Formats: sequence, structure tokens, C-alpha cells
Amino acid sequence: MPTLSDYLVLSAILFSIGLAGALTRRNTIIILVGLEMMLNAANINLVAFWHFLPPSPTGQMFALFAIAIAGAEAATGLALVIAVYRHYRSVNAEDISNLKG
Repeated sequence: MPTLSDYLVLSAILFSIGLAGALTRRNTIIILVGLEMMLNAANINLVAFWHFLPPSPTGQMFALFAIAIAGAEAATGLALVIAVYRHYRSVNAEDISNLKG
């Protein structure tokens, strides 16, 4: 039976992989995937604390709210990536910095 520390270690590993992917890659799609991994790591923490601490539905509610935010972030991010790709024919993050003006 997994313990709370097992879930926290899994969450820390997922968050670290997502952070490394978001900070070291130039491809904006990979950056968005890294952000999604970090949000999922936070969701694992929320649900794990909800399960192992005294009963309260707040952990589940926060996790559902975070999933909704992640969906909106993915849709908005992909829309921006498609718009940049149509203009520059590339999805590198360096090309997006040229949009600053």
C-alpha cells in the first residue's frame, strides 16, 4: 500500500521533469507539455493530501479547479502556438520573443 511520502516523491519527480522541460527546451509545444506535467504534479499532491489527511473535499475541489485551468491553458497555449507557426513557420520560443515589438 503506497504511503503519502510515495505520492510526494512521485509528485516531486514529475514536477522536476516538467520544470526541466519547460526551462531547457526551445520548442514551445514541449514547454507547454512541461507546464502540464507541473500542474499534474500539483494535482497529485492535492489528491494525496486529501486522501491521507482528515476528510474534507477541498483537495478534490482544488484538483478539479486545477484541471479546468490546465485545459484552458492548453487551449490558449496551442492557439498561440498555431498563430505563431502561421506567421514564422516555426514553433521555437526565440521566434516568439521577436513579437515584443
